[in-house]
Amino acid sequence: MSLSASLNTAVSSLATLADQTSVLSRNVARAGDPTASRKVAQIITVPGYGVRMAAVTRVVNEALFTSVLNNSSSAAGQRALVEALDKLEATINDTELDFSPAALVQKLNNALQQYSSSPESDAFAQSAVAAARDLANALNSATTLVQDVRSKADAEISSAVSSLNTLLSRFEAVNKQIVKGTVNGGDVTDYQDQRDALLLEISQEIGIRTIARPDGGMNIYTESGVTLFDVVPRQISFQPTPMLSPGVAGNVVYADGVPITGSAATMGVSSGRITGLVQVRDDVGVTYQNQLDELARGLIVAFSESDQSATPTLADAAGLFSWNGGPGLPPSGSITSGLAGTIRLNAAVDPDQGGDVKRLRDGGMNGAAYVYNSDGVAGFTGRLDSLVDQMRASQTYSSDSKIATVATLVGFASNSAAWLEEARRSSNNEFEYRETVLGRASESLNKITGVNLDEEMALMLELERSFQASSKVITTIDSMLASLLAAVR
Repeated sequence: MSLSASLNTAVSSLATLADQTSVLSRNVARAGDPTASRKVAQIITVPGYGVRMAAVTRVVNEALFTSVLNNSSSAAGQRALVEALDKLEATINDTELDFSPAALVQKLNNALQQYSSSPESDAFAQSAVAAARDLANALNSATTLVQDVRSKADAEISSAVSSLNTLLSRFEAVNKQIVKGTVNGGDVTDYQDQRDALLLEISQEIGIRTIARPDGGMNIYTESGVTLFDVVPRQISFQPTPMLSPGVAGNVVYADGVPITGSAATMGVSSGRITGLVQVRDDVGVTYQNQLDELARGLIVAFSESDQSATPTLADAAGLFSWNGGPGLPPSGSITSGLAGTIRLNAAVDPDQGGDVKRLRDGGMNGAAYVYNSDGVAGFTGRLDSLVDQMRASQTYSSDSKIATVATLVGFASNSAAWLEEARRSSNNEFEYRETVLGRASESLNKITGVNLDEEMALMLELERSFQASSKVITTIDSMLASLLAAVR
């Protein structure tokens, strides 16, 4: 090799080392950034020139990154569900505090038995009526809480859809830069990092899968195959539900005009924050409301009054508990949505409304035809014993409550509380599992593709030694050329 060729090689080596050092500096500057991948300078040999940096690439692992996206979606959906169930758990609280509907049903049962043992006692009568009032108020409050949780979920769905549209617009801008840089042969690795970070944010809102394009671009689809981004972002639309009725599902979310949530969605999504919020609003919230409504119906029916005439002709009417549907009883066989929000203590027995607590013992809340204690005997227990028996008797409930369809009032209320606690427990376990898997996948991805300062420092030492070697070659060639020139002179 001639001295000039050796000199060219040494000089090109120094230039290449400067480029490699620049790449290394970028890595060190973003050490600790979970969205940064390690950049690698690709070096090639050019005949007659030496070496040069051909391109900058980044370390990637598609399988691990896909796992991170999938588990991010699952964890986000479970988080939304757990947060809602934690709020609904306030309707149960500690059963020993006599706050939950189940505890208050039992409290009413105990008060009735106590009143039945001393039917002449005004104090026991007032205690039983107060227990009934507390139970009605608890069902009203539980309905208000359930509706509040569902309404907030509906509002958060709207916010998530808006966020998703914004993220897709930002994704478009970054994706264009990557396509442009790829076509021109530029360094697009930082833009690719930005794109991956956006994908991670998008995956938290909705479950996704991606497909790379030959020009360096990328398409995004929901996990069910609906297009979210193809050159340009597709519109994600949702109209907040204006009047979210108890027991009724809210509006659906559309992607590119295709419904992706709701019972009618043929390409529905199953993970992501939006999915979790829809599940809160249309599944968990509706089911729990159905249970409350069925418990309210069971109470109204159990404490209803019947015509006590010699030849009964009048229909059964609401007794201790009344509702907004009138004096009649709510229909059986189907759930009366929102019934738990309208159940109340009958004014005829409520002393705060001018009623007489003794009507609980004697009947007559709906007029003379419904009086059980026609002789006005102070020791009359027939009606109270009948009510205690009604509370112990099994009733049939709608299967839409998703718990036992045949149970006593106490049993049904307890089953409802157990259903909520089990839903909360299983959701917490699933959330913890998804968070753990996500954490480990993210950690594994970062170990493989992230910046390791020890490795970068070791590479820096290698570059320093290469720089010294190239400098020494140039110095030696300079000395040799100087000797040749001196000999010529």
